[in-house]
Amino acid sequence: MTTGLALAMVGFTSSFAVVLAGLRAAGASPAQAASGLLALCAATGLTAIYLGLRHRMPLSIAWSTPGAALLVSMGPQHVRFGTAVAAFLVTGALLAATGLSARATRLLEAVPAPLAAAMLAGILLPICAAPVQAVVRFPARAAPIVIVWAVLFRFARGWAVPGALAATLAVVLAGPHGGTGGADPWPAPVLTAPDFTDAATVAGIALPLFLVTMASQNLAGMSVLAVHGYRPRLRPVLVTTGAATLAVAPLGGHAVNLAAITAAMAARPDAHPDPARRWIASVTGGAVYVVLGLAAGAAVVLTSAAPPLLIESVAGLALVGTLGSALHTAVSDPGEREAAVVAFAVTVSGIAPFGIGGAFWGLLAGLAFRLLLARRSEESPNDLTARGHALLTPDKEPR
Repeated sequence: MTTGLALAMVGFTSSFAVVLAGLRAAGASPAQAASGLLALCAATGLTAIYLGLRHRMPLSIAWSTPGAALLVSMGPQHVRFGTAVAAFLVTGALLAATGLSARATRLLEAVPAPLAAAMLAGILLPICAAPVQAVVRFPARAAPIVIVWAVLFRFARGWAVPGALAATLAVVLAGPHGGTGGADPWPAPVLTAPDFTDAATVAGIALPLFLVTMASQNLAGMSVLAVHGYRPRLRPVLVTTGAATLAVAPLGGHAVNLAAITAAMAARPDAHPDPARRWIASVTGGAVYVVLGLAAGAAVVLTSAAPPLLIESVAGLALVGTLGSALHTAVSDPGEREAAVVAFAVTVSGIAPFGIGGAFWGLLAGLAFRLLLARRSEESPNDLTARGHALLTPDKEPR
């Protein structure tokens, strides 16, 4: 039970700033952002409790932190929050539909891990650069936060992000931007009607959100569980988390999925010596998430009282480790490296043809370049050898 408490606290404190920054970037008001965080906490907790009791496995559930980072990376585009809610609904429908289709599940599982990691890295890079920008623009306020994070990262890594949040709270309360910013410390559900009229923007948010949630959360979470000896069926998990996403989307929740980072906390021997009893940790963590939802309003008060870049910098600090892992996965396989770099470059470029963001085009570009390289490698070994000799053999007559 102690492990369940720890994983919920780590999951909440390490990424709630990313979620709130993402919702605000998608056009949410402070009340709508608090509603979204509250709904995500409730859905995360209840889904974890249901799946843990149903399958008797440590199926930790989380909100999509990479998905929230995607919303931040899109930047303020004057998108109405109703349009974003429509995209959240489409994302939930895609997750559930994938769970209902064995062929769709196999196709997504076939996406090369380096390309998915490169897309994620391209999404995270601008966010992880925010602390640098914040130190330049607000040195007196941002520098102490970064210093606290760096020192704790060196000596007590698990406390680095909570320490940065505590430092941010102290800076906000002591600085000229103190106050509530008009936000209510007590969260309340706020229904937002979906707006499907801007189909391009809906697709531009929903498709990358679905892809990054699948690749960076659901598939990664399944891999973590497999490492620890658990092999649940992916399809029922997708149907359940997709249904949960559909339920919370009108309240401002963007995506619910398998946990990736905190999944290991519930699945490892520290949670319980008996592997058959480790599901208790994920169920306990789910119950704690439901309670933590009550802190959503206070979290919005904190973020509303500070400059947006300052809060985004905390999100960037929280995602440094994730960026490092994504970059390592993207370039670790020499055979996939060039295609992954193409996917990374296109994703980070910020392009948005037809209203569809760079993450989607980055993955497409990486897949296309990978296909091109695969066809080139089909040249006969003799042709390649002859070409190599032509390049390496010097001219007979010196020039």
